[in-house]
Amino acid sequence: MHTVHLAIYPALADWEFGYVAAGINNPEYQRDPNSFRIVTVGAAREPIRTIGGVTMVPDTTLEDITPDDSAMLVLPGAQSWDANDEFVDAAGQWLDADVPVAGICGATVGLARGGLLDDRRHTSNAREQLEPTGYAGAAHYVDAPAVTDRGVITAAAVAPVEFAREVFALLGIYTPDILEAWYRLYGHQDPSGFYALADLQ
Repeated sequence: MHTVHLAIYPALADWEFGYVAAGINNPEYQRDPNSFRIVTVGAAREPIRTIGGVTMVPDTTLEDITPDDSAMLVLPGAQSWDANDEFVDAAGQWLDADVPVAGICGATVGLARGGLLDDRRHTSNAREQLEPTGYAGAAHYVDAPAVTDRGVITAAAVAPVEFAREVFALLGIYTPDILEAWYRLYGHQDPSGFYALADLQ
């Protein structure tokens, strides 16, 4: 069983991690059913409240896990990323151990602030959002919904489907034909993707 750690913190953006969590925890289309699971991780054990008002309790804490326990660290956005330095530090540890990290929306600001985007192609909500971090990677910014480069996935807040697609592809959860049909359905709202998924089961 491969564990994908989903970071949770106050004012978490509910809409940014749903496709990732559902796709990883749903064995229906997976290449190797039940081989991946989501485990939520907090800075502490206390419950957090999301932007949408949902209360979530972490399964574990950063102190209790290491990159060796993990297949990926997923960092959703939040109303503010100024208070999440422990997760920026964790992302650096994961990457030093060659374990991938995926960040969307405000999490890309944290990754930039930590110097983790200085030499990688990346994206965010806008180029201007990363400039105040003083990072050295502006030349590597890509105007795209989601980007993967050397173990780091970045995405804009409005691209949770593209974010999930990059996560699934990097982890190798789905075969290419399943992933293509999944994205046709959820990314393009094309009903043919639904029938393709049914045929590929």
